Amino acid sequence: MKTKSSLSFLLLLVAYLVGSSVFCSCSEEVHDYVDLGLPSGTLWATCNVGANSPEEYGNYFAWGETEPKNDYSWSTYKYCKGSSTTMTKYCTDSYYGTVDNKTELEPSDDAATANWGSGWQMPSFEQCRELYNSSYTTTTWTTMNGKYGRKITSKSNGNSIFLPAAGYRFGTSPSSPCYAGSCGYYWSRSLYTSNSGAACGLYFDSSDIYTGGYYRYFGDSVRPGRVLKDKFI
Repeated sequence: MKTKSSLSFLLLLVAYLVGSSVFCSCSEEVHDYVDLGLPSGTLWATCNVGANSPEEYGNYFAWGETEPKNDYSWSTYKYCKGSSTTMTKYCTDSYYGTVDNKTELEPSDDAATANWGSGWQMPSFEQCRELYNSSYTTTTWTTMNGKYGRKITSKSNGNSIFLPAAGYRFGTSPSSPCYAGSCGYYWSRSLYTSNSGAACGLYFDSSDIYTGGYYRYFGDSVRPGRVLKDKFI
């Protein structure tokens, strides 16, 4: 009887665990991430959305859009009426369009969340800045499997991530992205509040790395962060 009871319990436990894992896999994709020991606790993904390895470029997204496309311009941008002064969402100044004072992407407009699940998010402007803060990390222009990019290494635990220099998409996409191999453009989820036609992002090349504002219709890379308890830990 003890043997049967133990076996029944184990079978029930296995069934429960299998059922739980299936449920989780349906609601959220599993991707690797790295703890760089940053003050915010941000856990950075090891590859871009649309990529299968750290050095692959992955997909390109206009800010606030969740699918790649063939034409990156104001005429195809989801949240405007054809120009930088006709924004229909995420706007803080009437000069640029309809004001709603939204300055952070909602989950439905976040390419990381939409493609990888609710456990992932595009980083904020502050988290992008933290990534290359010399108090916490070192950044090095290098190659990985033949692709140029920046390796960002934690000063506290030695862990690192590699951001490929994927360039960006502009207009009708050519056979290869603009400046691929020379520089990288990565979106944050934060609006560039002094110009609602632009959003904040991370930029780097062989000599420098910094944050700035870029027109929202550009096709840039997305490197997600891990979200726990509805926020970065």
